[in-house]
Amino acid sequence: MNLKEQIAKLRKKLEVMQEKRDEINDKALGETRTLTEDEAKQYDETVGEIKGLKSELKRLEELLAEREAEEAEAKAAEAANAKAVEGDTEEKAKKSREGKQPRVEVAKEDKGVGFAKFARILVTSKMNHVNPIDVAKAQYPDDQRIQNVAKAAVAAGTTSNASWTGNLVGDESAVFADFVEFLRPQTILGRFGSGGVPSLRTVPFRVPLIGQTSGGDGYWVGEGKAKPLTKFDFTRTTLEPLKVANIAVLSEEVLMYSSPAADVLIRDQLAQALAARLDVDFIDPAKAAVSGVSPASITNGLTPITASGTGTADDVRADLRGLYQNFIAANNTPSSAVLIMNGTTALALSLMVNALGQPEFPSVAMSGGTLNGVPVIVSEHIPTDSTGSIVVMANAGDIYLGDEGGVMVDMSREASLEMDNAPTHDSDTPTGSSLVSLWQTNSVAMRAERFINWKLRRASAVAYLTGVNWGA
Repeated sequence: MNLKEQIAKLRKKLEVMQEKRDEINDKALGETRTLTEDEAKQYDETVGEIKGLKSELKRLEELLAEREAEEAEAKAAEAANAKAVEGDTEEKAKKSREGKQPRVEVAKEDKGVGFAKFARILVTSKMNHVNPIDVAKAQYPDDQRIQNVAKAAVAAGTTSNASWTGNLVGDESAVFADFVEFLRPQTILGRFGSGGVPSLRTVPFRVPLIGQTSGGDGYWVGEGKAKPLTKFDFTRTTLEPLKVANIAVLSEEVLMYSSPAADVLIRDQLAQALAARLDVDFIDPAKAAVSGVSPASITNGLTPITASGTGTADDVRADLRGLYQNFIAANNTPSSAVLIMNGTTALALSLMVNALGQPEFPSVAMSGGTLNGVPVIVSEHIPTDSTGSIVVMANAGDIYLGDEGGVMVDMSREASLEMDNAPTHDSDTPTGSSLVSLWQTNSVAMRAERFINWKLRRASAVAYLTGVNWGA
């Protein structure tokens, strides 16, 4: 019997003894009594045997691992003469002869910076018509990870790749996932499901979703009487992948200047524009759906609740009751409720004190927290007018979210852009502001796109206040 067979036999015996131990214990528990003297003795003997089996099993497993390591090392040594030696240093060559992969040193850096580095590598290589691998080695000689990702972006034997954008989302996607993780906390959507905030109901794109909008009733029925029918109401909806995009324009000098500050600038420009668009369109009551283009906000079409009084602590509590009442009236318990407000409103709440100087709402701060036990998400993109701000209460589980999770990036330095956040140059007869040539101004445009969509599961999923001046 070899080591593997011995280990398998011991594991099977260990399972039998563990079952025997549990059987003794479960029998006494089922009869709501303690172990008898014989049972206790048998239990202790079984536990002792289990300990012995575990000790023997550990010894054999360590011995097996040691022998397998020796065999692997011997095979690597035999293959050393037939294996090509790689590496530009003696240390790397030695590891190659031994069949070991060179260790990739990954320096710690802020989230999303790796993505900005790679985007700049591709842009620079395209501007100068050189291999991205050469650009990566020149600009980031000590960052082996970025060099490896640059290698993955170029097909063997070529210096360019027709599927330019596709390479930004693939198997070598650690730096791109890192950028998404950097972007998520900057958006209202990204804060759901983290830091104690309930998650939205994540669903796939283009899959029919069936939701029940009203409950059925049961009835008492007398002998020989007809039974009333029970009526159910359902809705059928599908989330289509919709695209949110932004274009950041940078000077060629910024892209060519290899400094950490430039990398952070690129990262922030791409992230901030996407975050702003997502936040505004997710929460602004004025944002209606545009078929095939963008979803309606979660507050669009709802009847707002006017905030109470002048914003005292009692008014705040009255406003919260008003929000809750909206859910109660619809028989929809807000078990995953989340409050969404701007940072100024959250700050005002945190500064409110009672007659003794104690905080009225000690768990809320300008960065979030909780208000009367409800998680708070803050955003600088909450609509505000002369009457005050809005505060939204959303039942997170009643909001569908479709998110493919990636970001696609492309670039151009030859295009002409309409420098406007409401461009009109998408038709054959453009009007409006004049175009600016990227080539003429030594500029580069970087475009980031993300596929995402959301929809209310039922109309009572959200309620919101208007004219909020808490703490005023």
